[in-house]
Amino acid sequence: MCLAVPGKVIKIENGSGTVEILGVTREVSLELLKDIQIGDYVLIHTGCAIQKLDEDEAIKTIDLFKELKEIINV
Repeated sequence: MCLAVPGKVIKIENGSGTVEILGVTREVSLELLKDIQIGDYVLIHTGCAIQKLDEDEAIKTIDLFKELKEIINV
């Protein structure tokens, strides 16, 4: 099974981007997507942004990850 997580693009440079995922920043490839802007949410899998996400859906997914983290840390 594969897992992809949503992240918010905070920097773009030469086909790569810095995304914020649950308070952590990561460098990812943006080469697979067109028209990505700072502030967009993207779905990330194995270091590549594979899909642009609607902000509301991205936030809902992030909130689910936060809930899961709280359950696991109990």
